[in-house]
Amino acid sequence: MNETYRPIFEPVCLPNGIELKNRMVMAPMTIVSSNPDGSVTDAEVDYYARRSGGVGMVITAAASIVTTDGFPGMLSANRDELVPSLRRLAAAIKEQGSRAVIQLVHAGRKAQPSEHGPVAPSAFQDDQGSPIPRELTDAEIRDLIRAFGDATRRAIEAGFDGVEIHGANGYLIQQFYSPFTNRREDHWGGTMEKRLNFPLAIIEEIKRVVKEHAREPFLIGYRFSPEEPETPGLTMEETLFLMDHLKEQGLDYLHVSLHDFWSNARRGADESRTRIELLLERIGGKVPLIGVGNIFTADEAVKALQTGVELLALGRELIIEPEWVQKVAEGREGEIQTSFTKQDQARLTLPDPLWNMIQGNPEWFQLKD
Repeated sequence: MNETYRPIFEPVCLPNGIELKNRMVMAPMTIVSSNPDGSVTDAEVDYYARRSGGVGMVITAAASIVTTDGFPGMLSANRDELVPSLRRLAAAIKEQGSRAVIQLVHAGRKAQPSEHGPVAPSAFQDDQGSPIPRELTDAEIRDLIRAFGDATRRAIEAGFDGVEIHGANGYLIQQFYSPFTNRREDHWGGTMEKRLNFPLAIIEEIKRVVKEHAREPFLIGYRFSPEEPETPGLTMEETLFLMDHLKEQGLDYLHVSLHDFWSNARRGADESRTRIELLLERIGGKVPLIGVGNIFTADEAVKALQTGVELLALGRELIIEPEWVQKVAEGREGEIQTSFTKQDQARLTLPDPLWNMIQGNPEWFQLKD
């Protein structure tokens, strides 16, 4: 191994005592490859197993917590009969030597239309002309909080090492914290503090379930998006306020969702500083932070780790280069691929639905003819 890359392979001990063998994480990415009932397909299992040998932790694509949510091809953790399916996925990841974490989500107003939804904190037409969601009642909100707990119990029974709460990318949890999508004036909205009640209640419920059902250390992480383009929308000031609360919740890690690791704040904070720098300063070392965003090479990874983030997630690059970590460890970083061709599906063990999505969004990857 080139000694320059030694920091990548430092083990990391998370707050609950679970140790990761290195500082690299597979980011949660939508791969739309589950069965119509939300169960895991063989192609999905093979895809994750192929990418689980090198990284210290794998975070799966988001799994729905309710039966009336999501989109086609979405993984589900919404009922007990799916536990054996989830167990296959957890085992495939862990057998390769990585920790297995399942991401839990409710899509909220971004869910596909159905007879029950979509649902959201507030009912209004967004700027994209999407269907107007139905506003959740207080009783429904409390049911959803319990549903996150039930999904966590299933993750424990399936053998996962942890769950990640998906509070990012404009899904329901972020919708409750955002002043753009939450226009309520009850316990669940109004002030910035009240908009936090839903995510904090989910954290408390998941902690309760872990305490009751887990027989060994079990990770709880939280993913968030730092800013929104809408006005009024989340600003860095509001995200730093969120950090003030999340860092006191006894979580095992926080995970920022960024397209570009080095992006600067846009509003609500010093715009000359990167979001990562501002977040690390506010968190103050109380909980590990996972950084992510356009990291493709080993040199880029080391530079990112030098900012002070404890962990670094690879997303698209692990789709392109499943053996990224192994190649760096073996001194073969010069062989790492950062683009692929339209003939590479089988070589990279990519499920058909994911491959179709990649081909339909060529700007997402450097897909060459």
